[in-house]
Amino acid sequence: MERRTFLTTALVGTATLALGLSVYSPEHIRVNKALDSEHRLLFSVLLPVFLEDALPNVETTRVAAQNRTLDAIAETISHLPQEGQAELEQLLDMLEQRLGLLVLTGSMTPLMMRSPDELISMLEYWRNSFIDLMVTAYQGLRELVMASYYACPEHWSRLHYAKPTYFDN
Repeated sequence: MERRTFLTTALVGTATLALGLSVYSPEHIRVNKALDSEHRLLFSVLLPVFLEDALPNVETTRVAAQNRTLDAIAETISHLPQEGQAELEQLLDMLEQRLGLLVLTGSMTPLMMRSPDELISMLEYWRNSFIDLMVTAYQGLRELVMASYYACPEHWSRLHYAKPTYFDN
């Protein structure tokens, strides 16, 4: 077998496997679009990475803060311009599909199955990438999560910020 034939066969085989894994997703790891139209599952994986030290340490308040932030993210997305919503939806859809993950992260492992360290290194790669689109994706996701978290008044106490009282009257 010639080297060129071997490389071509390996490339075609890898592409076929990637396409097959992207099309076929077992029931237990598939995201149900009817139940997760706002990408809550995806953001629930990314929130602890972006908000590392900002989230409370107590588990019940931590979960409440994450759920409140997920609601705020959905509300923030609804206020984006249509073009921005479409671009964000395209990015989120790619992050939920294996072929999209392969293109964006170099791995087909779903984000839900990755460790926090793997997610941090993926986001750091995007942040420092030479490809402007990766940097834009990182900045867009980070700004969306951070703005949604700190838009909630109940999270201001972690910043030691109190709302001015003269606006209450």
